[in-house]
Amino acid sequence: MAAFATNTKERLAKAFGFDSEDRDSDVPSISNADPFLEREPTVGEFLEEIRPSLHDIGMYFYNLFPFLHWIGKYNLTWFIGDLIAGMTVGAVVVPQSMAYAQLAQLPVEYGLYSSFMGVLIYWFFATSKDITIGPVAVMSQVTGDVVLKAATRLPDVPGHVIASALAVIAGAIICFIGLARLGWLVEFIPLPSICSFMTGSAINIISGQVPKLMGIKGVNTRAAPYEVIINTLKGLPTTTIDAALGLTALLMLYLVRGFCTYMAKKQPHRAKMYFFISTLRTAFVILLYTGISAGMVLHHRDKPPISVLGKVPRGFQHTGAPEINTTIIKAFAPELPAAVIVMLIEHISISKSFGRVNNYIIDPSQELVAIGVTNLLGPFLGAYPATGSFSRTAIKAKAGVRTPFAGVITAIVVLLALYALTALFFYIPNAALAAVIIHAVGDVITPLPVVFQFWRVSPIEVIIFLAGVLVTVFATIEDGIYTTICMSFAVVIFRLFLSRGRFLGVARVRTVKATESTNKGGDQEALVEPSSEYSQRSGFLPLGHEDGSNPRVVVSSPYPGIFIYRFAEGFNYPNATRYLNHLTETIFQETRRTDVKTIAKLGDRPWNDPTPRHATQSEHDNRPTLKAIILDFSSVNIVDVTAAQALIDVRNQLDRYAAPQAVDWHFAHIENRWTKRALCAAGFGYRTPRHNAEDGEGAGHWKTIFSIADLGGSDSAAAAAAAEEKKEKGGRALQYDVERTNSDDISKASDKDVPAHPSSRRLVAIKGLNRPYFHFDLQEAVESAIANAERHHEGRESDDTDE
Repeated sequence: MAAFATNTKERLAKAFGFDSEDRDSDVPSISNADPFLEREPTVGEFLEEIRPSLHDIGMYFYNLFPFLHWIGKYNLTWFIGDLIAGMTVGAVVVPQSMAYAQLAQLPVEYGLYSSFMGVLIYWFFATSKDITIGPVAVMSQVTGDVVLKAATRLPDVPGHVIASALAVIAGAIICFIGLARLGWLVEFIPLPSICSFMTGSAINIISGQVPKLMGIKGVNTRAAPYEVIINTLKGLPTTTIDAALGLTALLMLYLVRGFCTYMAKKQPHRAKMYFFISTLRTAFVILLYTGISAGMVLHHRDKPPISVLGKVPRGFQHTGAPEINTTIIKAFAPELPAAVIVMLIEHISISKSFGRVNNYIIDPSQELVAIGVTNLLGPFLGAYPATGSFSRTAIKAKAGVRTPFAGVITAIVVLLALYALTALFFYIPNAALAAVIIHAVGDVITPLPVVFQFWRVSPIEVIIFLAGVLVTVFATIEDGIYTTICMSFAVVIFRLFLSRGRFLGVARVRTVKATESTNKGGDQEALVEPSSEYSQRSGFLPLGHEDGSNPRVVVSSPYPGIFIYRFAEGFNYPNATRYLNHLTETIFQETRRTDVKTIAKLGDRPWNDPTPRHATQSEHDNRPTLKAIILDFSSVNIVDVTAAQALIDVRNQLDRYAAPQAVDWHFAHIENRWTKRALCAAGFGYRTPRHNAEDGEGAGHWKTIFSIADLGGSDSAAAAAAAEEKKEKGGRALQYDVERTNSDDISKASDKDVPAHPSSRRLVAIKGLNRPYFHFDLQEAVESAIANAERHHEGRESDDTDE
């Protein structure tokens, strides 16, 4: 069967004009080491790798419900931790959800509906124990913008209908991304973009809440933040008594948190107590000011002096299937991408950060399934778009949550509030809710030390951060999101297209260790000593020390006419031409043409050929001729058709330049089998028929240089026996047929690396001998290039002598 497949392949290759020559026959014969022939990957293998098995399909559905992994181990200790954390978060989520519903331009009960469904559903699909899904400030602001814009297009459709439809459509999109396991798409949004989005959104929200905090009427809080700030300052003379409640409530929130933080440091043994006091400050402040507000309203029944929340319906009053049609979808379609991005950014960034802090790993795709299902089912109870909350997640984590089941406890607290506390909600002052919002979103503003750290790491990303903040302040949150993402993508493309490789040279290096010693004066100083007798080796550094290495280190070319080139960021169609232009320009500057007689006549040259009209070989030109190019593929993962063709074109160009000799192309550190396949298809990796014709050698007469591995190991029994045998024979070692290179310019081999006896260790080639120009590392590639260059040089000298 295998023979039939091989014959079929050869016939097809011949029919389509492919070269089907057996390259594996060009392999040296080795007597004392096992050869290794690399086999190219096939399309069938690729399809087999990506084809899911029945086990993979079963695991896919099993992993859709992560609670099945831990629910069987649930115990009383976990329940106590979840109970405390769930009740703590419940006390916070009730006032916050009502405040955020006002941001969404909806009655406050919709915030309670959203918070109930978020915490109740999430635990089925969660891979994070800390995340709390529900209404959040930024998503509520975006939802409010959508509701207001849709109201101008569909004035007869209530706002909660628009919000519920938005939740269903956005949830369906996110759920699809999660089910398709495309959570990695979130990685396209970098950290500076997230920080910019959070900071700009916080400024946007705070500026819109200040008029409510101060009781200022007539300010359009949905305008650009800079306009809201200006109009608020103009309206300061119209401030009402609401400012007394709002400002003092905001001050109390910060004072309680500051006091608890200070006391936790002064009394570490009571830190847990102060944490819970600080966590419950929102509930305490709302209860206190609700009492004050109730007294003021009841005393002035005819005309209440302050703005209060008003009547909140008891229970779930808006259950039912959400209304969705093409007219409603068209009303918010332009804002849909921004809504999806906001939900993704907030949830994934929060879950990842808390996973790192608490030492567990989240599955981004599964988290998208969780928020997708939450937003698909939530609208059936009247919920609007919800995602992960930073403040409530932080509280939940610090409260000692043990599993995602804590969300069920939080749902019970919200349920009790919906049925038992709605009468009390009537007296909550709107100024106090504004204080709660300002206090909550103030924590997501990126601190200046973090921005300075961005500057130290990557200054250009600070520009992206500031641009996103400014666009959000002077336009909208949606424009700020698009600005940062587009700028970040442009920077990545810029770096990819304009990346530039480096030419490497060789330096003699060794590993040393610094030890403390006392000099004659009694002072301590460090002495440098070799860490090992065998630490001396070759180091490959950029010739111009662009990597920041010590410029006093002498870095030289490995051999006249041999160039080592390292790619910076991959080798694909965006940057292939730039890389190879840099390579050829440098080669033309530092080498001379091998034989000017190979230059075509003037009339046969291309019009853009830079060769002078009368090209002659200068007697004073001491530049070497081009002999070999070594490409370091350590940063290359895959090679596409464009890059391969560009490499072929440059090879042909340099072969004409070096004629009548052919340029050797060596490759080091190729890590991907498909990259090897691509290079082999382009004619690289093995000795071409042209090489053999020039040398007048057959496959069995030329020598190659390769790396071997010892299967026995220094700690093996065979090695110990060989060492004992060597000791008995006075240290005499037997000679091997595997010849080691010991060029003084490259490295010095030690006896330690040579096996003591043929029976003691088994030697095997690391890389395939059928691809002699694909090397294990740069050391091997350089030695091979030098050996071939010297062999060509000796051959030319022999020809000259014969003549």
